[in-house]
Amino acid sequence: MADNGQVSMSRRGVIVGSAATAMAASAPLDAQMGKTTMPPDPAAMNVAMKVNGKPRTLSLDPRTTLLDTLREHLHLTGTKKGCDHGQCGACTVIVNGERINSCLSLALQHEGDSITTIEGLGTPEKLHPMQAAFVRHDGYQCGYCTPGQICSAVAVLDEIKRGIPSHVQADLTARPQASGAEMRERMSGNICRCGAYSNIADAMADVAGGKA
Repeated sequence: MADNGQVSMSRRGVIVGSAATAMAASAPLDAQMGKTTMPPDPAAMNVAMKVNGKPRTLSLDPRTTLLDTLREHLHLTGTKKGCDHGQCGACTVIVNGERINSCLSLALQHEGDSITTIEGLGTPEKLHPMQAAFVRHDGYQCGYCTPGQICSAVAVLDEIKRGIPSHVQADLTARPQASGAEMRERMSGNICRCGAYSNIADAMADVAGGKA
């Protein structure tokens, strides 16, 4: 039994040793010498934009999203990172008057653009009318999605005011109205896990001067 065990161990040792030798022979020279060769980071690039009315110039990795630029480089953490896939709307900001999901946009795409985040809409001492309406109508619960909801709501009313049509309209040539159905359709990309949708609609209707 001892002899068989000795033979068995020897066979396993040969197999393990052969595999290790083959892997070592195929490894790059740097790896064999205990070094790891990593691809160099892309060169940083400059981008100039206006954020909440202030000119900002940043040197960024070209892969940096607008969301990460706002949060990590400008420390404007009101804009939230939710799904990071453009599906929840928590990262909504207003760029040149239009709402976008900042997680899907590279910062370098916004050279010369004017960007408004929740911090740029109002202050605790002087709330934006939409912020005040959200407070009055309890348009938030946990509050995580609220900055994106408010930025989107402000942009939605502006879209309607400018006559931009939406999928809910039967006649795309007619001027859109700030009805409950219209506003709910336009806000459908902003998800509230707490389910405060009816209160959000009431806040928007309040600012629009009507009832949802």
